Amino acid sequence: MKTFPPLDKAILCFSKLPGIGRRSAERMAMKLVGDQAGLLKDLIAALQGVAEQIGCCSRCGALTSRDQDPCRFCTDTTRDGAVLCVVEEPSDVLQIENAGGYRGRYHVLMGKLSPMQGMGTDQLRLDALALRLKSEPIQEVILALNADVESEATANMIRDLLAGHAVKLTRPAMGIPAGSGIAYSDAVTLARAIASRQPF
Repeated sequence: MKTFPPLDKAILCFSKLPGIGRRSAERMAMKLVGDQAGLLKDLIAALQGVAEQIGCCSRCGALTSRDQDPCRFCTDTTRDGAVLCVVEEPSDVLQIENAGGYRGRYHVLMGKLSPMQGMGTDQLRLDALALRLKSEPIQEVILALNADVESEATANMIRDLLAGHAVKLTRPAMGIPAGSGIAYSDAVTLARAIASRQPF
């Protein structure tokens, strides 16, 4: 069967996105080919806008517009500079902000330890974290990492990195999600919920 290299490349690119498999990537690419005057044109414009106008903060790694670096989280004087929340990805910052309640600063690692995917200590923003601990009045570091094996290894490595610094190291309480129940919780979540129990 004859293939079309530009279409194959589009399918390959889509398949590299989180949660998109080969079949979904093919459907997405074929939809765009069939709607070149509408959706494809809009997508090209949107991606061009992202490439030209959005980047990551040079200090914390959160998403920011290219004309505002450092970002609004780093320059907002009403935020607590003594508390630093360490996350894996820029999208995690947006999730925490949307949840509300946190008014400290952020540090994005840009991934987690994952040798199988070529992510080692050199690929994470650990040097920048160590520099911030020396140059900023940080008293508490919150490790808001995911709950998988790679994230646990990353958290342990950061704990070792912070051993020589006079900072309090914490993690968000983990437990049963609101609106869910014990019967629907996995063993790790349930064990953490019990361990992180609060007075009632």
